[in-house]
Amino acid sequence: MGLPDERPPGLDSPWTARIIKYGAKAQVKVFRLTNGRIGKYWRIGAGWKKPVPTLLLHHVGRKSGTVFTTPLLYLRDGEGPDADLVIVASQGGLPKNPQWFHNLMAAPDCTVSLPGRRDVPVHAHRASPAEKERLWPLLVDLYADFAKYAVWTDRDIPVVVLSPR
Repeated sequence: MGLPDERPPGLDSPWTARIIKYGAKAQVKVFRLTNGRIGKYWRIGAGWKKPVPTLLLHHVGRKSGTVFTTPLLYLRDGEGPDADLVIVASQGGLPKNPQWFHNLMAAPDCTVSLPGRRDVPVHAHRASPAEKERLWPLLVDLYADFAKYAVWTDRDIPVVVLSPR
């Protein structure tokens, strides 16, 4: 059974946003406490049958200057420790880009936490149209729900490449 072709109406609810916010905080806490042994895979939606790796993105608020931590699904693009990491600003197909995306565009030098590793300094850039064309099928293969999210929104869902620095 796939996701509906239209965004479920409850997804726009303030309660949904609150659940996502507190769920993310819990995932960050557990990920940190266990050095990524717990929380390193997303097992919701398409991730139920095909768990997806997660990282913690540490980014600076463009207005507040506060450091935020956001758990995100990621794709490793390349081999070895210097491979790029690719993340998607899908926000479940909601009409607006997530705050972390705007923060990265304003301050692209940040760090990520990967399971079992110390923080890795990275530089973020929005994938060019050619990069996105190459990466999107890999991302949908990684997490099939990305394809539905793209149908649920009128915005062009940004793909962000994190390159080790």
